[in-house]
Amino acid sequence: MRVRKLTFLTLAVAAGLSLTACQNDDDAAGQPAPSSASSASSTSGGSGSGGSDQDGGKGSTGAASGGKDTAAGSGSDSSGKAPKCTTDGLEITAKDNFIDGDPEGTVAVGLTNGSGADCVISGFAGVDLKTDAGDISATRKGDPGDPYILKNGKEIDFYVSYPLNESGGSGVRITGLVVTPPNETKSVALAWPGKGTLPVTDGSGSPVTVGPIGSAGQGG
Repeated sequence: MRVRKLTFLTLAVAAGLSLTACQNDDDAAGQPAPSSASSASSTSGGSGSGGSDQDGGKGSTGAASGGKDTAAGSGSDSSGKAPKCTTDGLEITAKDNFIDGDPEGTVAVGLTNGSGADCVISGFAGVDLKTDAGDISATRKGDPGDPYILKNGKEIDFYVSYPLNESGGSGVRITGLVVTPPNETKSVALAWPGKGTLPVTDGSGSPVTVGPIGSAGQGG
């Protein structure tokens, strides 16, 4: 009789252990795998990587926008091209560039970009010499070449050539220089830095010529 009770007790304990093991298996099946939990954490980011998925998306958009801005360049318009240089954005100066022995007098006109952004400049500037006999417009001479991207703070030059007064007479007195940047209508009046007079001509053509932008070298 005692043997039968021990047998029933042993069977009951074994059944209980089997039931507990099954419940543990069921509980384990209801929990996410450690690898799944790690992947979810990586996807959502967390505070160290921008917070929520939505914030992470904004960060991605910002990075793409930054790339576009970089490609467009400083001072570029929405199309990615630098705007043209304007009179108001340029500092214009003139200096005597005559070298002894040259057949003509030369003045170098410098255009410095002070607009705060890069700009494009090309072609010819308008140049007029003020004289006591009236204004003389310079004639264009040379190939205008390709457009230049003038970096902010940088200078580009062009030349103005004029005949030397070697006639022995008083000639035509030069009183000033007027420069109009390419594709602009606003002019800047400057003091004339070259020789003081021009020879008297018969008026059959302008004795003054202007080279294209960049013809007198590009400054740093």
